[in-house]
Amino acid sequence: MSNGEHRYEVRSREERYRGRIFDVVTEEVTMPGGGTGLRDLVRHVGAVAVVALDDAGQVVLIRQYRHPVGRHLWELPAGLMDVSGEELPVAALRELAEEADLTAGRVDVLVDLHSSPGFTNEIVRVFLARDLADVPADERHERHDEEADLQVVRIDLDEAVAMVLAGEITNASAVAGLLAAARARDTGFAQLRRADAPLPR
Repeated sequence: MSNGEHRYEVRSREERYRGRIFDVVTEEVTMPGGGTGLRDLVRHVGAVAVVALDDAGQVVLIRQYRHPVGRHLWELPAGLMDVSGEELPVAALRELAEEADLTAGRVDVLVDLHSSPGFTNEIVRVFLARDLADVPADERHERHDEEADLQVVRIDLDEAVAMVLAGEITNASAVAGLLAAARARDTGFAQLRRADAPLPR
């Protein structure tokens, strides 16, 4: 117990599913008042996303089909933290190269978010990438499956924010990243954390 808060202890755990990206478990957890409750949760490997901001004030958006929602969504270049030992800034730059054919000379942390803490521990770190350059044509990543259908565009950051507020961009990391990028730009990028800043505990 700390600060008078109840400590939610796990009494038992049953694994329901184990996969490459996530596991599904049921945990019996102690509740205030002395009882316990069962909670289903998804343990996720985590993800990175990138707001790539060019010198003209435009950001890179991708449009990708997402089967769980059955439609294409506007998103940021993003991907899983599924490469063992890979540092998060390196993962972000890898995804930027693979999905947008871009490199970045500067990377900072924009925002961290728990995507849906009611059922998953997934955390997404969103980076701001600047000093952009094209990946040479002969070094570009070959895209497969849904990624073969990617549409990549650059639009003004303020237009992207307007798309968020109009409900045209609903992907959680894109919403958070674009709003954070606009705020960071408006304050001169003074509050950005270093690319290697630790994740929230």
